[in-house]
Amino acid sequence: QVQLRESGGGLVQPGGSLRLSCEVSPGTFRDYAMGWFRQAPGKEREYVAGISIRGDFRYYKDSVKGRFTISRDNAENTLYLRMNRLNADDTAVYFCAGSFVHSVHDVPPSSAYDLWGQGTQVTVSS
Repeated sequence: QVQLRESGGGLVQPGGSLRLSCEVSPGTFRDYAMGWFRQAPGKEREYVAGISIRGDFRYYKDSVKGRFTISRDNAENTLYLRMNRLNADDTAVYFCAGSFVHSVHDVPPSSAYDLWGQGTQVTVSS
């Protein structure tokens, strides 16, 4: 069974930075496009960023473009999300997710993700 485990969340001041990590079960990471989602209290889960297997194509939600960077290390079976210039609207539980894809260049839509981690809390507050 594929397992995803997030880490790196915490409390950060506005304008600060965090890097989230997601470790994935060995042997499966290279078959999955990966993404980060977040869910704030009382709001729907939203697709924040996605990355192809090769790492050559990415998707970003408009509100995080230029501030967040998604990356992956296929040798270490790990997905990352670097978050800069954080603000209160970024406060949420962040989930990593995986989607089996047939092309190493595909970045799937949000509906295609079917593997999920447990989430890590990010709180932006002074």
